[in-house]
Amino acid sequence: MTQPPRRLLLVSATIGEGHNATARAVEEAARARWPECAVTWVDALELMGSWVPRTFQRIYVTNVESTPWLYDFFYAALWRQRWFADGCRRFVGAWCGRRLRPLLAARRPDLIVSTYPLGTAGLDWLRRRGELDVPIAAVISDFAPHPFWVYSRIDLHYVMSENGLRAAHRAQPRSVHAVSAPPVETRFHPRDKDAARRDCGLPVEGRVLLISCGSLGFGSVERAADAALRTRIDRVVVLCGHNEGLLRRLRQRADQDARLVPLSWVRDVPAYTAAADVVVTNAGGATALEALACGRPVLMVEPIAGHGRANALLMAEAGLAELCEDADALTRTLHRLLAEPAELRAAEQRVLDHLTATGRFADQVAELAHLQVPSQPRRLRGQDAFFVHVDSAEVPQQTGAVLSLSTTDRAMTTADWIDHLGGLISSRAPDLPMLHHRLSTPPGHRPYWVPVRAISVPDHLSHHELRTGDPRERDEVERDFFTTPLRRDRPPWSVKLVREPGTERVTILVKMHHALGDGLAMTSSLLRLVSDAPPEPPASAAPAPTGPRRAAAVLRGLLSLAATSVAPATSSPGHSTAARRFAWLELPADEVRDCAGAHRVSRSALLLALLAEALHRLDENNTVQRSMRAMVPRSTGEGDGDFGNHAAGVAVDLPLGPMAPRRRLNEVAARLARSQKHGRPQAAAAVLRALGALPTPLHARAVRAMYRARFFQALVSIMPGRVEPASIAGAALHTAHPVLPLADGVGLAVGMLHWAGRTGIGITTDPGLFADADKLADHLRHAFTALREAEPAGVDS
Repeated sequence: MTQPPRRLLLVSATIGEGHNATARAVEEAARARWPECAVTWVDALELMGSWVPRTFQRIYVTNVESTPWLYDFFYAALWRQRWFADGCRRFVGAWCGRRLRPLLAARRPDLIVSTYPLGTAGLDWLRRRGELDVPIAAVISDFAPHPFWVYSRIDLHYVMSENGLRAAHRAQPRSVHAVSAPPVETRFHPRDKDAARRDCGLPVEGRVLLISCGSLGFGSVERAADAALRTRIDRVVVLCGHNEGLLRRLRQRADQDARLVPLSWVRDVPAYTAAADVVVTNAGGATALEALACGRPVLMVEPIAGHGRANALLMAEAGLAELCEDADALTRTLHRLLAEPAELRAAEQRVLDHLTATGRFADQVAELAHLQVPSQPRRLRGQDAFFVHVDSAEVPQQTGAVLSLSTTDRAMTTADWIDHLGGLISSRAPDLPMLHHRLSTPPGHRPYWVPVRAISVPDHLSHHELRTGDPRERDEVERDFFTTPLRRDRPPWSVKLVREPGTERVTILVKMHHALGDGLAMTSSLLRLVSDAPPEPPASAAPAPTGPRRAAAVLRGLLSLAATSVAPATSSPGHSTAARRFAWLELPADEVRDCAGAHRVSRSALLLALLAEALHRLDENNTVQRSMRAMVPRSTGEGDGDFGNHAAGVAVDLPLGPMAPRRRLNEVAARLARSQKHGRPQAAAAVLRALGALPTPLHARAVRAMYRARFFQALVSIMPGRVEPASIAGAALHTAHPVLPLADGVGLAVGMLHWAGRTGIGITTDPGLFADADKLADHLRHAFTALREAEPAGVDS
């Protein structure tokens, strides 16, 4: 949908006033932004049956006040037993969905926004059956989304904070989310405290505490009031809502202490909220959101069972509330805040900073006009799921690059660079599918790509200014970046700018999960993301053979693979560790090309021979291992232009031991050629596809068994890269060093990328499994010099 909606349907429910309050905020924003839009409401509980609202509210109040242990048990079961949560959601979804069906047919909305989880379940049920082809959004007005709130077929869920995102992903890994400003009416906003107190008839001087526990006024309201009155608070205002019994009891107490101000249902809640120094509540729903929107700190006291405690914990984790487990804790907290006004001001500033970061709710409602339908998850191909299954804490499957730039504009500050890169990411990332999909890995099921509606630049772009010219500082920054795992609650890629002020040197570090694509896909997307003159999308690869020709090629390749022995014997590989060492070097690309031409071999053969020579020089006294098996990814010609991995590994045994450089080169060239004959790359790709057809647990077990040191001892990727020069913010991009991941028990990975006038080489090692990376880089340089100086004529014996 790209035009403003003409008919907006709000799905809410009256169980307390929180869900309706959120719906009113959506309606207010919609009427302001889309004046011609007709807004209608439906109460999901009333739709489910005339007896349902009263019954559900009675059950809810009874559970909270009399049997909180039962509510806690139910809430915990939703999280711990997915079958139970799924069963409940399907039951409620079918119940509500069948009742929604005729109403939707009559009203024909072109945008639906739900603020009540059971209504969202009904919309999800209808979407699953192909009965809803209009955008659907859900506004989760609790701080803690739970499995009843979140659904995979809803196009967008708005949550209240970054840690709320993680909870929503845990509740339903295949769902789509974004962080929202507090979804409250604009009446709730930061305003002058003194003016608000005058409007409410409260004294301007002194400290005012507001206690509000929703329209039902249940929970520990009286204990909270008594706890506050044990401090030097000047006024304790209690909003009792529709709870007449609570109002009557508190009025009796107010006769003994004039500081207590109990009130029944009031309409000007924004004024009372803005008049308070602190707001006390016990559930974290609408009341807490309204307090935050007014810029007031929140204290959560004796949170109600289930979602109330979950809300309190997430708000406290986000720094937006303080949790008080009981009345005595509330008294102690208020004593501290009264004694330390600076701490109270700091808490208020954290709330205001949160409001600034999340923006305006009206703007986020307006963005729903651009919501696409449907925005559904898609399963990973077997080749891409491969790298999810072999991923672990010890061997994370993250591929990356180090981009070295030279700038003539020393006046360009780090802030200028961040603004420039951030602007490019904001404008170009939406056109690069690789960059706006999140990885979902539900246990026991095939991983999914979940589309992400908007890219948050700070989630993906960071920077570091070097304090000294010491290379060890730069090495530490790079090591920390490439060894830190990518987060799964956002698209798995990251960019870091490293700059030494006052110099021409600028470095951009990039990493992404290997499931997103191989080195070629990453390089292509990276160029299109940040270069000054982004290249056109790569042309589709030449079509692979089809029909009988393809079948024959794959069959020959399978027979050839079957004849391949296990990797050459080596000493015990040991166990992988999480430590990594990196080394970089570069060779003149024209000299690499000329040297390969003089010896009548490909550049890939030349570079593999250099690695074999360097490995020999690293351990010249080796008399046991005569070769090392390298897994070398080669194109299969089956790429479809989409992101993902479109290469398959072939095994090449690199000859070790004493040998003249030219002889080693000839041997490597012959072995590389044999590895690509008889359709081996296509056969390897066919094996990966076949494995992907297995049930997920079997697929995961199979790929972990094969992607390990028993079958190869090194990973080597040689990429064609780019011939034309490129620039970023006017700075020449002169070298790109690839960074490859390792495999289980494999301690060496070498990436080689031809870029303009240089061939960049990146070495990754596990120091617990392989010798020093810097020494290997030195030996590679010397090996190239020796081979370049070797006579190309004749054959060494």
